[in-house]
Amino acid sequence: MAKSRSAFFCQECGYESPRWMGRCPGCGAWNTMVEEPVTRPDGPGPLAPDLGGGGEPVAIGDVAADDAERMETGMDELDRVLGGGIVPGSFVLVGGDPGIGKSTLLLQLAACVARRYGTVLYVSGEESARQIRLRADRIGTLEPRLLVLAETNLEAITRHAAQAAPRLLIVDSIQTVFRPDLPSAPGSVSQVRECAAHLLRVAKGQNIAVFVVGHVTKEGSLAGPRVLEHIVDTVLYFEGERHASFRVLRAVKNRFGSTNEIGIFEMRDSGLVPVGNASQLFLAERPLEVAGSVVLPAMEGTRPLLVEVQALVSASTFVTPRRTAEGIDLSRLQLIIAVLEKRVGLLLGNHDAYVKVAGGVRLAEPAIDLALAVALASSFRDQPPDPQTAVVGEVGLAGEVRAVSRIEPRIREAEKMGFTRMVLPKANLRSLSVKTALELIGVETVMEGLEAALRR
Repeated sequence: MAKSRSAFFCQECGYESPRWMGRCPGCGAWNTMVEEPVTRPDGPGPLAPDLGGGGEPVAIGDVAADDAERMETGMDELDRVLGGGIVPGSFVLVGGDPGIGKSTLLLQLAACVARRYGTVLYVSGEESARQIRLRADRIGTLEPRLLVLAETNLEAITRHAAQAAPRLLIVDSIQTVFRPDLPSAPGSVSQVRECAAHLLRVAKGQNIAVFVVGHVTKEGSLAGPRVLEHIVDTVLYFEGERHASFRVLRAVKNRFGSTNEIGIFEMRDSGLVPVGNASQLFLAERPLEVAGSVVLPAMEGTRPLLVEVQALVSASTFVTPRRTAEGIDLSRLQLIIAVLEKRVGLLLGNHDAYVKVAGGVRLAEPAIDLALAVALASSFRDQPPDPQTAVVGEVGLAGEVRAVSRIEPRIREAEKMGFTRMVLPKANLRSLSVKTALELIGVETVMEGLEAALRR
């Protein structure tokens, strides 16, 4: 017989406490502890499937080491992020802001898998079957082997999954699903944790790939207990501005591939379209002969990507100048401004500085430093850089330009896109082995980098 009690759970991270506390010890959030009933079943419960295998320990050398056969979806950008396709039996969590296109992406994924491999079960707790049909008509994903189900009861979902035996199960979303034997409301910490744990057993026990949608908080992190991200195999974030046409799919956890890969999609009336040549797309509207615009050869995973870094420096009317950054960390902007003031002599202390990475891409690698410095100096001096020059390099606090990783793919991408010059760290130039028609200019300091990039 199940034993019932109550406990207090943090609605941000899922921390459990026998008593109420004003501040969560797990994540430090205030006033997030909510009392919820907890039911501890004596046995595995009626929902626990048979995982098979006997549960006997096996010598690691006797375990079959064959690579898992992946299901290629036909959506190249999604396959890239997943590490080459969907692994049968994997459990994938997809998060993103409301209206960003998560349901559209998964409906297109469901149609592709149904067309290539067999039955797919798409379960929605937020839309009716008619609403899903209307979206499928709009984006052209009507497939006879794509089954849709409007259901939130986990017992019913499990029963239908066992009957249909799909190759792929999609649940949209995990916050709407509930176990009827738990007294707490759908979306609560205990419901999300237990439902996710059961879907994990379904994925591993029946060798079904399971994709679930997770809501995000206003801070941009996945809602629900932190254990939700721990138990899944892969965590994908779907990012982008709601009013922009580009979307970025990023893996932050992946047990079957790299976590540095991104996939780029364009939102159209017919759905999400993978973008193959992202560099051409991001530079298509780049203004020429404009101060403050610099092209950076960035790396996202194994993919080189040319993006435009824009800066606008203007005299400030405030006591404290404004510093605004979109697409990069604000602290990186402040660091580069300090280096330009101290090492180059640019008096930016009474100027506002606004920086943006065009196209909605977020960059975190240090290789952006030199391009950011050139963009700021170009706008401050009102001196346009050479439009055929790409700039890359990490900047230290002493004003030195440090080497960056994977310089050869960056050079090849810039040459492919028609650039004629590249300013890069001299340390990279010494160890370079690739042959290129680009004029490579090695620099050791920020001052040298500005002179090379702004030279006409």
